[in-house]
Amino acid sequence: MTTIVRRLLFFIALIAIWEIIYRIDLFQTRMFPSPLLSFVELYRGFFETGILTAALTTSMGRISLGFALAVIIGSILGIILATSKLADETLGSLVVALQSVPSIVWLPLALVMFQGGSLAILFVIILGGTWPMTMNMRMGIKNVQPLLIRAARTMGYKGLELVWKVLIPASIPSALTGVRLAWAFGWRALMAAELLGRGGLGRTLLDARDFFNMELVIAIMIIIAVIGLIVEYLIFNPIERKVLQRWGYSK
Repeated sequence: MTTIVRRLLFFIALIAIWEIIYRIDLFQTRMFPSPLLSFVELYRGFFETGILTAALTTSMGRISLGFALAVIIGSILGIILATSKLADETLGSLVVALQSVPSIVWLPLALVMFQGGSLAILFVIILGGTWPMTMNMRMGIKNVQPLLIRAARTMGYKGLELVWKVLIPASIPSALTGVRLAWAFGWRALMAAELLGRGGLGRTLLDARDFFNMELVIAIMIIIAVIGLIVEYLIFNPIERKVLQRWGYSK
């Protein structure tokens, strides 16, 4: 039995258990809608009302831009911290401090700074993803074997060439972990920020709750979970395999 089949059977079993719990009325039906009603609401939101299509498009646009900027900014900061002792002792301590601050805490300030709207949410996403990317990039370069660095220097590598051709390739596994964490923290920051912002899946979920449309709430939760599965198994896993093969870290 293949992995895909096992996973499919597992989720079918979960849906079946969900339906049984609904049928025996273990919880209030309005608070715990059936999977059938939730999937019907999912269909309606995409193909009839279009509310989920608009919300998903908005959220994916925000996370795509915010995630990309977080990875770029975090990578640059990580390289600077790893290659400069002065930067590591000063800017590095600030990064450690900011990493402990949940990104959603910045939302009230961002709403004032950017007068609400998508820029405030984008700001929160970037903050959510930048710090884990920075720390993983820093640790990846810091953990490069000194023997490898000495060997590269004897071959004439120095400065930016040493960083680009030796340190960064050697830190690829740690950088990939940073990319994964940047996505995870950025995605969570997006959902939290949209609860207080405008548009997107988060705001739609909050509106559904206010109207006591629990079927739509569950439908949005399903969308969020499915996106997580798609990103992990169809994007990150294949990229990780290809990158590790490219740089000789796997067979």
